[in-house]
Amino acid sequence: MIPSTALKEWDAQCQTLTSGQTALLIRKGGIMETHAGFEVEHRSFLLYPTFLHQNPAELKPEFAGLLRDDPQPGRIVLPALAEVVAVHKVESLEQALALEPYQALTVGAIERRFHYRGRPWVHALLLRVRPLREPLVLEETPEMLGCVSWVPLPDVSAEARPPVLEEGELERLWGEVEGVISGQVPRS
Repeated sequence: MIPSTALKEWDAQCQTLTSGQTALLIRKGGIMETHAGFEVEHRSFLLYPTFLHQNPAELKPEFAGLLRDDPQPGRIVLPALAEVVAVHKVESLEQALALEPYQALTVGAIERRFHYRGRPWVHALLLRVRPLREPLVLEETPEMLGCVSWVPLPDVSAEARPPVLEEGELERLWGEVEGVISGQVPRS
């Protein structure tokens, strides 16, 4: 079943997740988020690539080639279903920075997000990503615009393919991320 909610994320990061190059997102929230900031309100959602605020200086150099202009202005192309495998509210800058190898942002970007709005924390989401057999293309409505994380969608129908990462690889990543966050030596 396809959820009726999407998570806005930079297009380049959606590409890394959908291709299996990364499986971890570091999130803080959009400008228009509630006072409490970003919360993981949904455990299953579609990825909503956004081109707004993508910052080449905040993407690791190996992912800079993924930056592009919006190929279909006025439409959103939802490429994949994401399922939360694990989520942590990381309240230590040292632990947040130690997650850098597992995702697409630079150390500077992680630090900026960590300190955003004077609230020292980020969420780390480990995701199981399943590309859609055919990307879902929707007209972008006024209700979808703005700097928010969660976007309600109309009833949609799509079929998801198998996950881009095998369960064993996700479990290995989960163990390493848990080790980083707990301050213990990661499992191999």
